[in-house]
Amino acid sequence: MVGAGQLARMTHQAAIALGQSLRLLADSADDGAALAAADVVIGDYHLIEDLRRFAVGCDVVTFDHEHVPNEHLRALAADGVAVAPGPDALRFAQDKAAMRAKLAELNLPSPRWALVADADALAKFAAEAGWPLVLKAASGGYDGKGVWVLDSPEAAEPVLTGLAERGITALAEEKAAIRRELAAVVARSPFGQGAAWPVVETVQRDGICVEVLAPAPDLDDDLADQAEQLALRLAAELGVVGVLAVELFETTDGSLLINELAMRPHNSGHWTIEGSRTSQFEQHLRAVLDYPLGSTAATAPVTVMANLLGGPEDVTPAGIDERVHHFMARWPDVKLHLYGKGMRPGRKVGHVTALGADLDEVRQRAREAADYLMNGDRS
Repeated sequence: MVGAGQLARMTHQAAIALGQSLRLLADSADDGAALAAADVVIGDYHLIEDLRRFAVGCDVVTFDHEHVPNEHLRALAADGVAVAPGPDALRFAQDKAAMRAKLAELNLPSPRWALVADADALAKFAAEAGWPLVLKAASGGYDGKGVWVLDSPEAAEPVLTGLAERGITALAEEKAAIRRELAAVVARSPFGQGAAWPVVETVQRDGICVEVLAPAPDLDDDLADQAEQLALRLAAELGVVGVLAVELFETTDGSLLINELAMRPHNSGHWTIEGSRTSQFEQHLRAVLDYPLGSTAATAPVTVMANLLGGPEDVTPAGIDERVHHFMARWPDVKLHLYGKGMRPGRKVGHVTALGADLDEVRQRAREAADYLMNGDRS
């Protein structure tokens, strides 16, 4: 697995149970997954030489992020390395403009969009879509980075200038009227087998997911089925191998729009570790190894996952460690996952998962447990 963050860390845990050895390409020996795995290669995924050195002896190369240059993926594939998902599929997770064009070709629902090279092009789009609008970097963004909600040409000008100076294409989208954000997470194997988990609601704050509710509460059955089928169709049409997360908007008129794609385990699927018969991490491994896929049946009526987000500098990993004992005593049924990462504001350093039958009660337990771990008692 290229990358050694929390996704690789949790994939490593799943690999152990399958009798597999996960080799990691890490930026640093201090990366979260590198601290837990035995087979770690230190290197730079931007360099084809490091990728080739890493890939020697690997049965298949997969990823915990989409940032490996696509030309390097094609070079590995030309070398005979099995890459999953392959470069033809990953292109649509790496390049938002290519993704939007492909979705239009497949007649799949998206917000209205346009490439905008300059202020004149943006003004033309805004005349059709209206203000406010969303401006995105076509490549390189994640967790709210590379996305701006803008309400005027004056606010857009420095963003366009900054993207142009970095040689990044700007993508403008209409600001959809949304009720909430959803995610449909599926997996697909080279054999063509597909599997889907229940559609979830993702709660966002400042562009970062803070909470996942599984299944999405009060979601119309027909709309849930539409979301699952849409994600499975996309996985097949794009030739995805592994986990595919389709981030969706549920609009105020009850329709669905595709927001983003991720071709790897995804934050919206962390709940599956305890909440599903097969976690997204085990399923990703099954898929890239072309094993039969596992059951995605839920283990409880309701699962809530709450992210632990780094905050002020006085909230340190050591401070969380001191509270773990009391956390476990107070919430013995809430599961804790820490990622071995240093703190900085907004950074995902772990998550907690609670299960039960009543959404409000389960959500309250998850929230209280996460708040205590990050902030201690505040009474």
